[in-house]
Amino acid sequence: MAQMDIGLIGLAVMGENLVLNMESKGFGVAVYNRTVEKVDAFVQGRGAGKNITGCHSIEELCSNLKAPRKVMMLVKAGKAVDDFIELLIPHLSAGDIIIDGGNSHFPDTTRRTAYVESKGLRYIGTGVSGGEEGALLGPSMMPGGTPSAWPEVKAIFQAACAKTSEGEPCCEWVGENGAGHFVKMVHNGIEYGDMQMICEIYHVMSQGLGLSNTEMHEVFTEWNRGELDSYLIEITRDILGYKDEQGNETLDLILDTAGQKGTGKWTAIAALDEGQPLTLIGEAVYARCLSAIKEERVAASKILKGDGKAFDGDKAAFVNDLRQALFASKIVSYAQGYQLMRSAAKTYGWNLNYGGIALMWRGGCIIRSVFLGKIKEAFDRDPELSNLLLDPFFADVVTKAQSAWRRVVIKAVELGIPLPAIGSALAFYDGYRSERLPANLLQAQRDYFGAHTYERVDKPRGEWFHTNWTGRGGATAASTYTV
Repeated sequence: MAQMDIGLIGLAVMGENLVLNMESKGFGVAVYNRTVEKVDAFVQGRGAGKNITGCHSIEELCSNLKAPRKVMMLVKAGKAVDDFIELLIPHLSAGDIIIDGGNSHFPDTTRRTAYVESKGLRYIGTGVSGGEEGALLGPSMMPGGTPSAWPEVKAIFQAACAKTSEGEPCCEWVGENGAGHFVKMVHNGIEYGDMQMICEIYHVMSQGLGLSNTEMHEVFTEWNRGELDSYLIEITRDILGYKDEQGNETLDLILDTAGQKGTGKWTAIAALDEGQPLTLIGEAVYARCLSAIKEERVAASKILKGDGKAFDGDKAAFVNDLRQALFASKIVSYAQGYQLMRSAAKTYGWNLNYGGIALMWRGGCIIRSVFLGKIKEAFDRDPELSNLLLDPFFADVVTKAQSAWRRVVIKAVELGIPLPAIGSALAFYDGYRSERLPANLLQAQRDYFGAHTYERVDKPRGEWFHTNWTGRGGATAASTYTV
């Protein structure tokens, strides 16, 4: 029997589709699933007549692979990944490669890379984005781990991944150990932000302006032809226009509670660890948490009342304001995400290609959009760009959009409609462009109650001072601390 190019463990929808994708690009794939009945069902069903070998054990899977053997896991993040690593190691030889294609937390990938390398093997943790359709037709892939493993899998990954309109693969090496899964985590955080902002726009349109789903469908159809052209705008358009067999608008029948798998939360936690103001994505996570307490909200709605104001302006003009506010807020979301990646790269010693990351996100993934091409151009112009808002293109866009942006936030406040993500984006913009913020008062407060000291505007940075504010505190100061 001919040996296969790659093995895959985990035949859920993503796994099955990725196997069919790789096989369609000319690669032989050996497959295994812990429930072996799934292996037989797949090989005899969707995989029938294809260059796919079904295996009933880890040993059989490894024995059916070409050297260096490459085994990819598409299993639930967490303990299952560690369990399969332990099952695989005895059946692999020096230089063989274990690949985790799930949504693992990047510190776990860093730990696993070191552990697998200590056994003489190589490890890749790769983010895979695009859902089940992306897995079948071409996902965005973000691999990191053992650098020497990349040339061994590059042909397979880049053949299977999505391509831009120019034919460039949406997959490139990200960096050492957990870098690939970190970038995927930030991708998912940005996805949280994008989805929340679209939901906020929908909320204003439906509850504030009283637009019907059909009218909103037409708005999103128009928006998808311009600078907001993206997968999420496209599917929102489709959702707003969808009716079931009975003619019901399905969106209106869906319960307004949302959960999370953890990647958005991880992104917010990583930002706190790095001391980075990832405010928009943090608010997107909290918005899901607020949505989840449905029963409390229903009870509160009977007690807590707003002003009850109705919109009395030009709806068409305000819809245009909403478009500009969404685009400006989207820029802030990506600016914050890239700030976080830049900070983490310094912390963990990764050499991230920021323009290349935007390219990887241009096709196949959930946040794919024409907008990402502008991010790549920004980093092509200045690879050391500290913040996207400082790029001439993006600075011009947000400057021109800010009047509309402010009108949207003001009107939403008047209407009593929450805009946590879009509102926080504007607050970040105003904070980031402020030469002076009120943290001088905060430092004075900290020094007053805890003698934590402060720096002075008339002295060099790094010199710390303490004031005996009450006359009773003496000259002893506590240690200083910073973000």
